[in-house]
Amino acid sequence: MRTEQLEYIAAVTRLGSLRRAADELRLSQPALSETVRNLERELGVDLLERKRSGAKMSAAGRELLPHIVSVLEAVDRLRAAAGEQHRISRMVRVGTVNAATVPLLFPVLRSFRAAHPVTQVEVVGAQQTEIQRGLAEGGFDLGLVNHLDGDDMPAGMECTQLLRGRPVVCVRPDSPLAALAVVGVEDLLGVPLIAMRAGYVMHRYVHRLLSGRVPAFSYSTDGAEMGKLMVAEGLGATVLPDFSVAGDPLERSGVLTSRPLSDDTTRVLLTLQRRRAESVPQAAHDLHAAFVRRARELTAG
Repeated sequence: MRTEQLEYIAAVTRLGSLRRAADELRLSQPALSETVRNLERELGVDLLERKRSGAKMSAAGRELLPHIVSVLEAVDRLRAAAGEQHRISRMVRVGTVNAATVPLLFPVLRSFRAAHPVTQVEVVGAQQTEIQRGLAEGGFDLGLVNHLDGDDMPAGMECTQLLRGRPVVCVRPDSPLAALAVVGVEDLLGVPLIAMRAGYVMHRYVHRLLSGRVPAFSYSTDGAEMGKLMVAEGLGATVLPDFSVAGDPLERSGVLTSRPLSDDTTRVLLTLQRRRAESVPQAAHDLHAAFVRRARELTAG
């Protein structure tokens, strides 16, 4: 159980509907409804009565409301007592699709730890939809998410573009594709392809690139880091944003290389996302700023 869930229930009760509560909390109504349902399952009680005309507090929910309010008041008192230490010495949770891990994420973590030695950072690899759900529900403070240029940004999120790159084919230096200056779709179809699972932007991109054609053989995996390891072991080629390959230890050691795709102008954007909120914990605010600074350094370089 999370305090955000109790805050959401209190908002629904105060405003009288899921829709108005979702608007005030800057959440989508489905996300708010799912969060409430998770709390109901955990408590074993239907807190809301749901009808076509809307949702309102159930009789059981009204009985529990004073306890919910008491918990929220106690949390407020705890935060006030902790003061600035609460804002600084806490855990910051980051969801990532494992993009630009070496050039961006690792340097940011090192600099953040130097400035915040008592703050823990939890880094979780996940798909885009899982990260955005976690941000909406309070499970993540920040999210590193890829988008294709032209994609709509999620509602209720503050999105900051960090890096802008292009898709490249990642191969071993002894691969036939490494001998090419650029790789065409027909070339890619002739080798085993290591694709990202459905739910990743690069899965969508490769599906669009191949236009329904099928490679000689294909694997499916989670995230750029596993894809690069599979390439390094000689299992095939994969397509990733260039900022996920450049500077990688495997590339620096000569185990991996990359080639651009011919006749392709697609751009991949790495964005840093967080839920729109009036109050942001200082540690999360500082980590956000560290990502932005590092991205500017990479762009300037």
